[in-house]
Amino acid sequence: MENSEGVKIESTVVSEEPLISALDIGLFIVIITVAYFWYFKRDKKSSSSEKKPYTIQPSSLSSIEQTSNSSFIKKLKSTGRSLVVFYGSQTGTAEEFAGRIAKEGARYKMKGMVADPEECDMADLVEMKEIQKSLAIFCIATYGEGDPTDNAMDFYEWLQNGDADLEGLNYAVFGLGNKTYEHYNEIAIYIDQRLEELGATRVHEIGLGDDDANIEDDFVSWKEKLWESVCAHYGIEETGEESNIRQYKLVDCSDVLPERIFSGEISRLKSYENQRFPFDVKNPYLSKILVNRELHKSGDRSCMHIEFDIDGSKMRYDTGDHVAVYPKNSSELVDKIGKLLNADLDTVFSLLNTDEESSKKHPFPCPCTYRTALTYYLDITSNPRTHIMKELIEYASDPKDQEKLKLMASSTPEGKKEFHEWILRDNRNIVHILEDLPSVKPDLDHLCELLPRLQCRYYSISSSPKVYPKSIHITAVLVDYVTPTNRINKGVATNLLAQLKPTIDELPQPTIPIYIRRSQFRLPPKSQTPIIMIGPGTGLAPFRGFIQERDYARKEGREIGEMVLYFGCRKKDEDFIYENELQEYVANGTLTKLHLAFSRDQPEKQYVTHLLEQNADELWNIIGGKNGHLYVCGDARSMAKDVHSIIVKVVMEKGQMTNSQALNYVKKMEQQKRYSADVWS
Repeated sequence: MENSEGVKIESTVVSEEPLISALDIGLFIVIITVAYFWYFKRDKKSSSSEKKPYTIQPSSLSSIEQTSNSSFIKKLKSTGRSLVVFYGSQTGTAEEFAGRIAKEGARYKMKGMVADPEECDMADLVEMKEIQKSLAIFCIATYGEGDPTDNAMDFYEWLQNGDADLEGLNYAVFGLGNKTYEHYNEIAIYIDQRLEELGATRVHEIGLGDDDANIEDDFVSWKEKLWESVCAHYGIEETGEESNIRQYKLVDCSDVLPERIFSGEISRLKSYENQRFPFDVKNPYLSKILVNRELHKSGDRSCMHIEFDIDGSKMRYDTGDHVAVYPKNSSELVDKIGKLLNADLDTVFSLLNTDEESSKKHPFPCPCTYRTALTYYLDITSNPRTHIMKELIEYASDPKDQEKLKLMASSTPEGKKEFHEWILRDNRNIVHILEDLPSVKPDLDHLCELLPRLQCRYYSISSSPKVYPKSIHITAVLVDYVTPTNRINKGVATNLLAQLKPTIDELPQPTIPIYIRRSQFRLPPKSQTPIIMIGPGTGLAPFRGFIQERDYARKEGREIGEMVLYFGCRKKDEDFIYENELQEYVANGTLTKLHLAFSRDQPEKQYVTHLLEQNADELWNIIGGKNGHLYVCGDARSMAKDVHSIIVKVVMEKGQMTNSQALNYVKKMEQQKRYSADVWS
């Protein structure tokens, strides 16, 4: 028998032995399995490497040395240290507190170091007992809806999933939170309890800092008692030596080539000239401003609708996400500092960590000019903390200025009162302090070391990617007010945004660095699920995106559930933002109900909370009868708390429950993501 190619095929072979044997099949499966795992493992590595943020590579260490040097125990042992202070920080405050504790350790014969848990092998905590009189302190912030900060996530999960024996580990915890949020200091409380469960010894009780009140006061009070406990636990005494020792030393960089000097980049040199995906907190995207228009119809306040261009960036967002905007300080304030200190702001300099073992070589991208540092990297508009008052004392030539600074830096009742009134109540920033205490002339490099980092500002995205895949919209109120000392304070980000208005004729168009931060504030998976949205003022922002997304689904022919919106503002004719859009959604049926509260359009003020109480039946019908979702966005201090109380009351009355049953019902809604809040204080 021959086939069409003229090749003989023995019929006996065909009939007695199949073309593919069992052995062939087995080998084939093995090959496919190996190939599968090799491909996906490689893909996973590739993906993780893409997500790794860019970092500033210090000149004294190679990237390989940095990666391998993750053992904080080895650093402690090799440098004769016994104190390590870990920080979980999202905005830099916890990191600042950690640095202050480590610095003060010298006064108690405990040489300290600051450590980022993300860069450490936290399993090494089991070896802390090998170091005599050792102590681990954790300054941990709670972020979002009771979440750990990004850099503390791995440590948090290690504690949750591990069962390490931490007997012999001595520790203390200070938490940073905000009482206006439900999950107040949840992560710090968990870490404090979990360390004890694993056998560690608590040297001092947990401290809970409240950023809604005076977190600086909370921290200082806790820190003083901490050292008392440390002295008692280890049988040591304070040396009495002050710890005003510089953490960074000044380096002259006048000979550095211009192309090696940072000019405002967050991490990677020339990152705004050579943009690389992925874009994140260390590597923001330089976005063009497409639209910047006023939303208020009249009045002396301003609310902006701004659209950022993300076309070609490969960035993707979901409805409910946040966008981070990187601001810069006004040139007017920066110039004032230069004049007050008689400094040349265009001098190129660098600050290098005096601790050679520290993974943080610079406080911000260096080398750069003083002008760049004060414009892009340092916070010069917030109220300075007490440790800055203390460091400024040595620069005061007038005894009266010196005494005032000493008083505010002290922890006495009189000192705390003076700090609260002169700094916090009168809302003074570092520029105001230098103006009002004219004999205080700190070295500019030391001031740059002391001031905290300028942080990005987060805004709820007010658009849907289904409708606007190539742009991100935000809704922002311009911050501009007069302080008790008759100075005008301006919001760093909103005043910058107000100036960035695109024009048809002028090129290049204005740009600003941004990145997308993921959120848990999400629409229900099913478009048929009914929802209630409560968002007065700019709290409307994410709901504009929610409505757009549901409207898109409706136009596609999909069934959508009820959408009820509660919106409030001062006056209908002044600040009813997106009025025409909302009325159009009501007209086409996307928005089922629009409840409006204009607080100052009648003699008695009316808020969205009043309307909620009036519509208790509708509220219970959706969340109780139809298993709907409820969303709140806006002020956490009063509005969100009042809404929560009303919801509990409605559940009690309409659901015929006791107070504890109603609280449990609402708690279950939160756990099921049927009750979500995106709030700020």
